[in-house]
Amino acid sequence: MDFGRLPDIRNVDFSLPKDHPATQQVLARNARPTRPNIYLGCPTWSNKPWIGTYYPTGAQDAQLLYWYARQFNTLEMNTTHYRIPDASAIHRWKQAVPPGFVFCPKLPQIISHDQLLQNVGEPTKQFCDAILGLGFTLGMAFLQLPPFFGPDEWPLLEQFLVNFPPEVPLAVEFRHENWFKESRITEQAFQTLEERQITTIITDVAGRRDVLHMRLTTPTAMIRFNGHGLVPSDYTRLDAWADRLHQWLEQGLQTVYFFMHQKEVLDAPQALVHLIDQLEKRTGFHLQRPQKVQQFIQGQLF
Repeated sequence: MDFGRLPDIRNVDFSLPKDHPATQQVLARNARPTRPNIYLGCPTWSNKPWIGTYYPTGAQDAQLLYWYARQFNTLEMNTTHYRIPDASAIHRWKQAVPPGFVFCPKLPQIISHDQLLQNVGEPTKQFCDAILGLGFTLGMAFLQLPPFFGPDEWPLLEQFLVNFPPEVPLAVEFRHENWFKESRITEQAFQTLEERQITTIITDVAGRRDVLHMRLTTPTAMIRFNGHGLVPSDYTRLDAWADRLHQWLEQGLQTVYFFMHQKEVLDAPQALVHLIDQLEKRTGFHLQRPQKVQQFIQGQLF
């Protein structure tokens, strides 16, 4: 994720802001979960640098999703941003992952960027019909709005959300800076997301601290974290996220999706292991963690 990445982060204040006042109200509508759903993963599975480290030596391209899904329990699925998957692809993906694994497909760019949510009824239907084929492996779809798509375009987004199939769980990522300034339109937008049970994505990047808005609209948190190569601030930021997620879980958060972006893909599992360690200390839950290939059972490779 290049959005918000800076070449020099020495002067960045990485502290997490306070929660938006509406967040506590949203969480208060739910009881503290006995066992919340905590999904931790990365944006891609075809990570060849992991072969020999997090994937077995000799793993072939067609096997990489299988091995990814033995390391993580969710995937930020960027491949769907570039093409709507056909039925055969959906079937392959479902067969490759174990029970409990979920995909989070990104809406196609033809919908979000090329046509800017206008006249997109047919591709939206095709996309939703396709991903509903994932069945129990469908987590949450997400709509990433372009950086130039601001509150002035709210009527387009509102109409899109009204027509979006309610059976497909959806999250929205705002990027235009004006979405994070208090106004009648932005308040209406966030209230509409609450009413329609559509989740807001929180993005933690160095160059755009405004997108770290800390406003939940559902009892689900979806966080996209952009690290900087396992520098000290990566770890202190993840510690702060473990604290905040624990706080939200105590207040009624039901589901967490946390996606780890790093400039070098080899750094992502180690960063997630640190987050897992911190979450386990705070919550007492046992979470799935990525392991080096030496710990895999011999004979699992196809």
